[in-house]
Amino acid sequence: YPAPGSPRLAERVREVIGQQEVNADESWGLDHGTWSVMRRMYPDADIPVVQLSLDRGKAACEHVAMAKKLLPLRKEGVLIVGSGNIVHNLSLMRWNDDTPYPWALEFNTLVTELIQGGNMDSLIDYPSLGEAAYLSIPTNEHYLPLLYSLALQTTEDQLAFFADQVVLGSISMQSVRIG
Repeated sequence: YPAPGSPRLAERVREVIGQQEVNADESWGLDHGTWSVMRRMYPDADIPVVQLSLDRGKAACEHVAMAKKLLPLRKEGVLIVGSGNIVHNLSLMRWNDDTPYPWALEFNTLVTELIQGGNMDSLIDYPSLGEAAYLSIPTNEHYLPLLYSLALQTTEDQLAFFADQVVLGSISMQSVRIG
């Protein structure tokens, strides 16, 4: 996906988050979590894309605090996309059977309800949400982008859910549009 970058926007990200928190790296291309979504949204690759990587060593609450620092960018017209999955367990995927696991459906529904209820504390403390959460989020790099997006929600923003489907047994395609 040949989208142009934006050194100016990358520097603006560093300004709003903090110089010590963000390091520029032009040697790394766009991750599949970015280009696979953006190529469908902008097939002509005609908008600049700046991808942020996640420090998985940080607690979820630290990610939310960092995400809130991005709000000025949203107010400046920057589209912020959090690309991941509510349920993402590759080790339990069903390649020959698309039937969702009950725990995958349970967690997908629970997270949707928590989002609709504005319950960020529970979404941040996802390990306390039980066995379905444990199975749905074996590693957090696919869940954390949701928290970044939700951290930028304002009281005026409407929520819209789409693609509410669990595929391959253990991958949620549920998506939420904020604003």
